[in-house]
Amino acid sequence: MNVAREGLPFIFGALAIAVAAFVVALTRRSWPLWLLALLLTVIALWVAYFFRDPERMGERGDKLIISPADGRISQITEVEEPAFIHGRAIRISVFMNVFNVHVNRYPISGRVRYLHYNPGKFLNAASEKSSLENEQMSVGLESNGRRILVRQIAGLIARRIVTYSKDGDVAQQGSRFGLIRFGSRVDVFIPLGSKVLVRLGDKPAAGTTVLAELP
Repeated sequence: MNVAREGLPFIFGALAIAVAAFVVALTRRSWPLWLLALLLTVIALWVAYFFRDPERMGERGDKLIISPADGRISQITEVEEPAFIHGRAIRISVFMNVFNVHVNRYPISGRVRYLHYNPGKFLNAASEKSSLENEQMSVGLESNGRRILVRQIAGLIARRIVTYSKDGDVAQQGSRFGLIRFGSRVDVFIPLGSKVLVRLGDKPAAGTTVLAELP
């Protein structure tokens, strides 16, 4: 199983704590300590599972918007996006729980033209309020004259947004551009007139599921 490199300190740390607990349990011959060690082992396995980074293949194309995240479609709405698109756009929100893959992927090929980090609160990422008030990182992509914005939003548990993108980078559709630790949300803003191919409640896979088709 491939894991995201940002998860290695957490994985090794959780494993070290579990091993230490087993050593203490063996030394003291205590059943409660054995149970604690088993619980810590389960937690260490879950941490490794959380940071899994599977390879993803799927349909590709200049007019296709591929899901940037695993999770559940929590919102599909028309909004004003003044920062990069400078006008009305369709926003598709993907909410990630702690059991989803948290590696984020580019929804379309193009060039990175905009990066903006906004510190903020850690409200429930599924709420509408979080799109305005939560900590977030925005990555703007330009593709064939069109502008697409991807926004990573920290959630109630998430405390760290990781973004690999740099201004001027060439973005490859479906390739990794970052991750968010421990539950969060990713929004993708696309031009009006795009044909949305998912519905509320759908469960897309990053780098695989087609969210929409550009006009």
